[in-house]
Amino acid sequence: MIRVFLVDDHAIVRDGLRSVLTAEPRLHVVGEAANGHDLLAQLPTVPTDVVLMDLNMPLLDGLATTHALHKQYPQLRILILSMMTQEHTINELLLAGAHGYVLKNADKTEIITGIQAVASGKRFLCSEIGLSVLEKLLAIEAEGSSTTTKDHSRPTSREREILQLVATGLTNQQIADKLFTSKRTVESHRQSLLEKTGALNTPALVKYAMEQGWLQQ
Repeated sequence: MIRVFLVDDHAIVRDGLRSVLTAEPRLHVVGEAANGHDLLAQLPTVPTDVVLMDLNMPLLDGLATTHALHKQYPQLRILILSMMTQEHTINELLLAGAHGYVLKNADKTEIITGIQAVASGKRFLCSEIGLSVLEKLLAIEAEGSSTTTKDHSRPTSREREILQLVATGLTNQQIADKLFTSKRTVESHRQSLLEKTGALNTPALVKYAMEQGWLQQ
């Protein structure tokens, strides 16, 4: 049996939560409070496993209460129930000692799952928040891959050699003669450089190469 304490400044919200939780045989609502101050006043005499708490409340809000609970009752598990979706807010609560975060628009199954998860010692984020975090991680990973790709787009030693000669104004044939290779080979390397840098023409290519420090001074 998981003993749950409800904390929300709206009585109608607490009534709805109580109805949902009492229908679950493994959960037992042991108390209710309208704010963190009332919760802290009752906790010494009400054995509790999980506090299901709103974030925005008068007198003592969810963040301040989380700090107090983490300090005074380190064994207590805290699950925040809120409509706030800002990542920095959620991160601040988790750093303060909260063990999970559920949006108020989550279905009852997810709320119950969240309570059971934190009660068992796990961390919990509702699916909407979890997916949002995952999308941001994937975006960061994609950005990192893009950076890696750009690193791989640096010119080869042969391309640098040709690029240096291009910057002096030599034609493809003149470069081929100087490097004892074919004009077609020079053209191939030159095209590769244009594709790697995204330059549209030779002046743009040389300008980009100078900015990147690829040309010898």
